[in-house]
Amino acid sequence: MPDRAILRQKLIRDRLDLPQRLERAEQLQSVLRVWLLRRQEDTIGAYWPIKGEFDPLPALYRWSEANPRRRIGLPVVDKAQGMLRFHVWYPGCPMEEDATGIPKPKDTEQFQPQLLLLPCLGYGPEGLRLGYGGGFMGRTIAALQPRPATAGLGFAHGFLPLLKPDAADVALDAMLTEEGVVWELGGS
Repeated sequence: MPDRAILRQKLIRDRLDLPQRLERAEQLQSVLRVWLLRRQEDTIGAYWPIKGEFDPLPALYRWSEANPRRRIGLPVVDKAQGMLRFHVWYPGCPMEEDATGIPKPKDTEQFQPQLLLLPCLGYGPEGLRLGYGGGFMGRTIAALQPRPATAGLGFAHGFLPLLKPDAADVALDAMLTEEGVVWELGGS
């Protein structure tokens, strides 16, 4: 397995050049919408898509419309703790850029999500996720009590059958791609 930094750069390039990426994203929207139908959580933490990532926000907004208690959150970096906090997001909510240029909700309520949807550059067997390497998601998941359910979202091209865990890796509970639910450990 190549060095993770090199692998990350390759996966970003491959994702940006992925044939029929928009059609694949539409398929993954459908997979996510159907998967969410049987979930019991009322609060979901997601992400603002960058670098060709799948955009979960349209499916999440549709999910939130079905019940007024449901809330969607986007991450805000807590630099002092090296973790993420989640603040309410809704279409048209005030946004501002964080230090890395990624939009985040401005002055909205903070909450702890019951389910986290994580972007995946790559994924491997047994719940393994390859992110950007900053460790924010892993530290956040480890610190949240109770631990939220976690699901990775990404395209099938990112499957890495030989990916081995690093000490800081946190296993995902589920992985969804445009091809469907790849795995779901322990059910919903």
